Amino acid sequence: MTRAFVFPGQGSQFVGMGKELAENFKSAKEVFEEVNEALNQDLFKIMIEGPEADLTMTSNAQPALMANSMAVVRVLEKEFGINLKEKASFVAGHSLGEYSAACAAGVFSLTNTAKLLRTRGDAMQKAVPLGVGGMAAVIGLSAEKVHELADACADENNVCVCANDNSDGQIVISGHMGAIDKAVEIAGPEFGAKRCLKLPVSAPFHSPLMKPAAEVMAKALHEVEAHDANIPLIANILASAISKKEEIIQHLIEQVTGSVRWRESVAYMKNNGVTDVVELGAGKVLSGLVKRCDKEINAISVGTAAEIEELAKSLI
Repeated sequence: MTRAFVFPGQGSQFVGMGKELAENFKSAKEVFEEVNEALNQDLFKIMIEGPEADLTMTSNAQPALMANSMAVVRVLEKEFGINLKEKASFVAGHSLGEYSAACAAGVFSLTNTAKLLRTRGDAMQKAVPLGVGGMAAVIGLSAEKVHELADACADENNVCVCANDNSDGQIVISGHMGAIDKAVEIAGPEFGAKRCLKLPVSAPFHSPLMKPAAEVMAKALHEVEAHDANIPLIANILASAISKKEEIIQHLIEQVTGSVRWRESVAYMKNNGVTDVVELGAGKVLSGLVKRCDKEINAISVGTAAEIEELAKSLI
C-alpha cells in the first residue's frame, strides 16, 4: 500500500470545526492556541462560534483550515505515535492546502505557516477591488474545452483563465467579472457545458489578476525560515513532486496566479504507485475529487476524533 496525505482548501470551512478535536485531544488544543498566539487573535473562537461571515473571510478561512488540518496531524503524531513521513510517499494540498501540506512535511513551522496564510489571505483580498473579478465552476466539459471557453471570454480588457482543474467535468475559471458573466451565458449554448455557475468568492483567485498578492507572498516567503520537505510535496502548478525548499517557495509564489492542477496531481499519484489517499482536516471535498479522478484509488476523509482513531489503528 502506498499512501498520500492531502489537505483541503478554501470552501471546506464550517462553523464548529476543531471543537471536538480540542475537547478530545490536548495536542489539538495546543495547535489552536499556537495559531491564536501567532496571529494575535482568537481565531479558534471564530472557528467554533462563528459568525460564518467572519470565518468565511479569506484572511480567517485560510489559517483556520490549516490549523484544523494540523490539529489532526498533531493528534496522529503526539497521541498515537504516528510518524507521517514513515506512512506516506507524498503530501499535497488544494491551493491554501499546499501550505498545510508543507507544514506537515516540516517545510515551515506551525507559527510561520499561520502567519504566511494570514498574509496570503489579506493580500489576495486586497489584490482586486470587490466586484471587479470573480470565479465560476464549469460542469461537464473537458479541460481542453474549458480552455477554449476561457479564451472565448477573454479580450484585451478582460482576463479569463482556468484556475482549478479539479476533476474531469469540474473545472473552475477565474478573471474579470465581465468575462465570467459572458462564460456563464455562453458555456451551455456554445460549448455544451451542463452548467456554468458563479461561485460565492470575493476575488478572482489563481488568475493573473492576483499578481499584487504574488508579489506580497514572494517577499513573505523569502523572509521565512524554511526546510526541505521530509515527505515529497506534489505542487499544485507542477502536478509533480518536489522536496527542495527553494523550489517549494518558488512554486508557492507562482501558485497565487497559477492554476491548481488537481486532476493531474491525482494522476501523478496514481502513476507513482499511490493506492490510498487520506484527506486530513475539514470536509470531504478532496477525497470526493480523488474518487472522481480515479475510481481505483481508495480515498477517505479524516477530521473527527473517531476517524482519527480508526486511521491510527490502520496505520500502526
